[in-house]
Amino acid sequence: MKITYLGHSAFLLTAACGTRILTDPYAGVGYPMPRVAADYAVCSHGHGDHANVRGAAGLKGTVAQAGRYTLGGFTVTGIPSWHDEVRGAKRGANTVFLYEADGVRVCHMGDIGQEPTEELLAAIGSPDVLLIPVGGVYTVDAAGAEEYVRAIRPKTVIPMHYALPGCTLGIAPLSAFSERMGAENCLYKKELELPCAEAEGKTVILEAVR
Repeated sequence: MKITYLGHSAFLLTAACGTRILTDPYAGVGYPMPRVAADYAVCSHGHGDHANVRGAAGLKGTVAQAGRYTLGGFTVTGIPSWHDEVRGAKRGANTVFLYEADGVRVCHMGDIGQEPTEELLAAIGSPDVLLIPVGGVYTVDAAGAEEYVRAIRPKTVIPMHYALPGCTLGIAPLSAFSERMGAENCLYKKELELPCAEAEGKTVILEAVR
C-alpha cells in the first residue's frame, strides 16, 4: 500500500491492485486541496474540511458512516466515535476508519476529539499505521495525540490536521507534536510505501502534495 499526503486530513491510499481511496477531502482551510483522482472517498464526518468529495475526480462511491465495506482491494471498517470531549455536544460525531489491504492495516482517526476509551481502543486494535490529528482546537492536541499513540502502539505514526502554510483554522503547527515525539524519532518522506522497515518505530512526516 502507498500513502500520499494531500494536506489537512486528506490522504490518497493506493493498494497494490490499483484501488485508490481518498480520505477526508477538504475545502475552506485557507489553501486548496490538490486535484486528485480516486476510486472512492471516505469521510470521517460531514464538515466541509473533511467531506469535499467534489474535489476528487473519477469517484465510484463515497463512504461516510460506520460499518464494514469492501472497496476494490480494500476492506474498510468504520468505528463510531466523537468529535469532542463531551460526546458530540459541541461538534457531533466522528468515524474512525480502518483500512486493510496488502497485509497492512492503517487507522485514520478523522477529527477525533474524545479521550481514549477501552471500547474505542479495543475496536481499533493494533494497526500498522496510525494517522492522527495533532493540531488541537477541533481535535485532540499534541498531548492528546501522544496519549492515543501510547495507548494504540502502532508501528508507525503519521500526524495530520495541523497548520500547513496558508492554513486559516487557527490550529497548531506540526512542531507541537514532533517535539513531543522527539526529533530522533521523526522520519521525513515524500510518500510512504508499506510495508516499510525504515518507518517502524517512527513518526513519519509526509510532505504534503500542494
